[in-house]
Amino acid sequence: MSQQGIIFDIQRFTISDGPGMRTEVFLKGCPLRCRWCSNPEGLSQTLQPGVYSAKCIARENCGDCLAVCAHDALVFSEGKLSGIDRERCVGCFRCAEACPADAIRKWGQVMSAADCMEIIRRDKAFYDRSGGGVTLSGGEPLMQSDFAAQLLRACKEEGFHTCCDTALQAKWENVEQILPYTDLIISDIKHMDGRQHKEYTGVSNERILDNLRRLSRTETQIILRIPVIPGVNDNDDNIEKTADFILRDMGGRVETLQLLSYMRLGLEKYQSLGMAYGMDGMTFDRGSFQERVRKIRDYFRGRGIDCRIGTSGEED
Repeated sequence: MSQQGIIFDIQRFTISDGPGMRTEVFLKGCPLRCRWCSNPEGLSQTLQPGVYSAKCIARENCGDCLAVCAHDALVFSEGKLSGIDRERCVGCFRCAEACPADAIRKWGQVMSAADCMEIIRRDKAFYDRSGGGVTLSGGEPLMQSDFAAQLLRACKEEGFHTCCDTALQAKWENVEQILPYTDLIISDIKHMDGRQHKEYTGVSNERILDNLRRLSRTETQIILRIPVIPGVNDNDDNIEKTADFILRDMGGRVETLQLLSYMRLGLEKYQSLGMAYGMDGMTFDRGSFQERVRKIRDYFRGRGIDCRIGTSGEED
């Protein structure tokens, strides 16, 4: 029987999350609340409406959404849709279906593994030509581990390279579910200090680090990433402890360490969901920060770790 999952996006022809050209399936729901997250639509496992006020053609010109909302959940400002009262909203999405301007977006849909495979198969020729395949991302794919395992297994049965981009904030048995069908794991080390990690992501790093230790004892290929956040995890002490962990606790079992320079992304999506962006108010000099990222790269390389800036091997 085909499992069902909650998906918030499927992107074709991606090149950043795994080798070659890929299809990337984004699963909804995440146990972390990273302040810099650029995919806020992937945090909740429930389907959500997102409002894009700039697309609204005004109440006086339309009003189709108002005609179908039975719960008085739509908020207007100066005649245009500006938000949704999420305590009143019951998630029927009749407003999104009625809106002729796409000013209301439905974040998330229920799909079966078979549904996803129909889309994935379309690009088989590109996978074969580029050495690409399929990546599960999120959100956190391991929050839907049964579905993730079935989809990854279906991909392997058809000969596709498979990757899971996961924060590893999950029970080890959930990680074990996907390992037989996963060629590559991409994961993060966000901070080595448990208290700092919890302050900026909402959870301690204890389970994540333990899972990385366990994962390093398997034969699965591992790519690690550090989202480098100025003033949060770019200090010498944290960088040194991260290198120590990779070399000592993981036995150096990392294919590549990628440094992802902080960028303010996803702000429009936060606004559409009525959510506050966690890094609002942070200021820094981009030029000085990029120089700092290059120094961090050079430090890791000096410790014998293959470290690169970016997700595709690109260097600034």
